[in-house]
Amino acid sequence: MPTSEISALSYEEARDELVRVVTELEQGSTTLEESIALWERGEALARHCEEWLIGAKARLDAARAGASAGATAGARSVSDTE
Repeated sequence: MPTSEISALSYEEARDELVRVVTELEQGSTTLEESIALWERGEALARHCEEWLIGAKARLDAARAGASAGATAGARSVSDTE
C-alpha cells in the first residue's frame, strides 16, 4: 500500500491493517523480501496511527484549555457582579 493510500486511512483502518501486518510477520511464513516489505508497511501504518493520536491529543488539550478558560471567565463575571 503506497504511503498516499495509508494517509487516506482512518485511525481504525490503519490500526486494523497494522495488526494484520504484525500477525503475518509473526507467522514467519514470508520470504525475507516480503518480510522487509511488510515491515516497511507496518512502520508507515504505525506512523500514521501515531499522527492520528497526536492530533486527537491536541484536540483534547485544546478542548480542556477552552473549558478551563470558560470556567475562569465565568467565575470572574460572577465575582464582578457581587
